[in-house]
Order: sequence, then C-alpha cells, then structure tokens
Amino acid sequence: MRRARAAVTAVFAVNGALIAAFAVRTPSLKADHDLTEGLLGLLTALVGVAGLGATQVAGRLAARIGSAWVVRIAAVALPLALLGVGLAGGPIHLAAAMLLVGAANGLLDTAMNAQAVMVERAAHRPIMNGCHAAWSIGSVAGSLTGGAAAQAGMSLTTHYLIAGVVVTAVVLVVGRGLPAEEASAQHPPARTDDVAGRRGWRGWRAGWTRRVLLLGAMGAAVLACEGAVITWSGVFLHEDRGASLGAASLGLVAFTACQTAGRLVGDRLSAQHPARVLVRGGTALAAAGLTAVVVAPTPILAIAGFALAGLGLATPLPLIFSAAGHAGTAEGGAGATASVARLTTMTYSAMLLAPALVGRVAQALGLTWTLALLVPLLVTVAWKAHVVAGTPASSAAPPVVPAGVPNEAL
Repeated sequence: MRRARAAVTAVFAVNGALIAAFAVRTPSLKADHDLTEGLLGLLTALVGVAGLGATQVAGRLAARIGSAWVVRIAAVALPLALLGVGLAGGPIHLAAAMLLVGAANGLLDTAMNAQAVMVERAAHRPIMNGCHAAWSIGSVAGSLTGGAAAQAGMSLTTHYLIAGVVVTAVVLVVGRGLPAEEASAQHPPARTDDVAGRRGWRGWRAGWTRRVLLLGAMGAAVLACEGAVITWSGVFLHEDRGASLGAASLGLVAFTACQTAGRLVGDRLSAQHPARVLVRGGTALAAAGLTAVVVAPTPILAIAGFALAGLGLATPLPLIFSAAGHAGTAEGGAGATASVARLTTMTYSAMLLAPALVGRVAQALGLTWTLALLVPLLVTVAWKAHVVAGTPASSAAPPVVPAGVPNEAL
C-alpha cells in the first residue's frame, strides 16, 4: 500500500506541475503567436470544453482497460499535447493542440482521483488530502521552473520537451505501483453501467444518483469560490482596497499557501474526525474568511481573510471527491471512476463559469458585494455536510492489490 500511495501521490504532483507549466507560459504563447486577448480566451476555453468531454469518456474507458491504464496513458499524453502547443504553426494547429491538452488533463484528473479512492479503500486510510497537497506542491514547482524557463528565454518547444521527458520517466517508474483494477470491478453492479453505456441516454443517466448530484453541487460550490479567489483576489485588493500591484498578489499567495498547508495535515485530521465535521468546519471557516475579506478596511486585513479562506477550503474538496468515489464503489454504484467523472463534470463546469459569472455580477453590484454573495454559498455546503458521511475505514470492499504487490504485503 505504501507503494500504491506513493505512485498515486506522484501522479498528482506530476499533473500539478504540468498544468502550472502550461499556465505560467501563457504570456510566451500569446507573444509567439501574436494572439489577441479574445483569441487567447477562446483557445483557453477549448481546454476546458475538451476536459469536460473527457470526464464523460473516462468512466467508460476505465471500465474497459482499468483506471490505472487511463492514468498511465493520459500522464504521457498530456506532455505530448503540451509539446504540440509548442510546435503549433498557426491558430488551427494551436486549437487542435489545446483540445488535446484539455482531453488528456480531463482523463488524468478523473482517473487519478479514482485511483486515490481505490487506495483509500484498500488501505482503509484517508489519502485524498495528501494527494491534493501533492498537486499544489507540484503546481508551485511547475510555476517556478516555468518562470525560470521563460526568464532564460527558453522556447515553449524546448521547455515542454524537457518536461515531457521528465514526466514520462516518472510515469514509467511509478506506473507499476498503481492499483491494477477498480474495487467495484469485483461487483456485478459496476458492470451494468458499461452495458447500459451502449444504450445511449440510459447509459449516460446511469449512476447520477441523488447523492452524487448533491456531492457534485457541493464540489461545484467549493470550486466556484476557489476560482473566484484565484481570478479576482488581486483585482479586489488593488482596486477596492488600494493595494499596490505587488501587494495585491499576496492575497492569492496567502490563500494558496494556507490551502496547501491544510491539505498536508488533512489526512491526519480525516483519520481522527468524521468527514462531515471537517467539511462543515472547513466551509464555515472559509465563509468567515471571505466575510473578513469584504468587511476589511485595509489590504493587510483582507489578505488575512484570504489566508483564512484558503485554510478553510483545504479539506472539503478532497473529501467530496473521496465521498463520490466511495459512493460509486458501494453496492449498486457505477464504479469509482464513473462517479468521480460525474463529479468532475460538475466541478469543471463551476471552475469554468465562476470567474466569468463573478465578473458580470461585479460589473452590476461591485466586487465587494459579489464576493459577499459567496458566503451563503459556503454556508449551504456546510449545512449539507452530512452528505459526505462515511470514511475509507468503514468500507466493506475487499482490498485492491496493486500490480506486482503480493497479498502478504497488505
């Protein structure tokens, strides 16, 4: 199980590093292709659209070849797609490469979260917070190395080629430690989803249980708040609280640092406290943090509010993903990957729409009142925290044996 956990954690870190490397080189991409803001926005939207589509494919693909293979393939395909971005010779080639980036990331995002759920069920121990913390740490590493590459004048092609070689090597090393099959594959109900998948509407509808829908709505609300902070915290601090451009960036820095720190201890907390308590407490703390942001008279107090919000939003999303995966592997479920795919569809949609929606509302009400509207959204999630009740340790599913690991090692 140590090997399986290390493998899944490494995949999360790799994904975070690649996405950050992609995002931090956006100015280089814009300059290299002489893109307008509108065209760059359209190309970026293609990544999200392709990711949404891929989340729907991930469940069925995992049912055929196993989610471990989906992770291995997508983890290699993503840097290749990034290399395609670097090699693109024009807008059409660039659009095709962006679609491939989104599709590969959607597959990887869904399958790696499902893998984390499978390791949780096998080890009877929470690991999801640590995996998401690894994603954050990988994101920081990818941002720093990407920034250094840009500063050194390295081309996108060279940067992504180096990243691809490193990632492929990591995947080859850790790939064998991934769980070989889904726990739900041992139960007949999980196969009914694949059969129904050939029947069009019935297949798409299968697995959309009331609990999965509630978890998806909760995850979407959490990610909407996170997306709003990521996109608008700097603007709020600069334009509404009078911070300098340099100081305005500290809101996001404080938010991200506290969120990562919270996730590093999140698994320990999950082992000691029920998931519903952590989700309720976390979202309530985040609501208090955003309240402090909107009432703060000075930039430093607003930054402290963003830090509090980041600490509060550290554990809810990983626990919601974990709950969805365990719901999928329960009797009559659609499988861990299928359930995570449905959850990811809703959270991806929220992450895509929230920043734009906040901008439109802020244009009418002002950014302060718009951020204030996020507080009741978090309070609602806290109210519905009982939906995530259940822990990996309470699962009755038999252990999942990673490839190459003898039964005695469990």
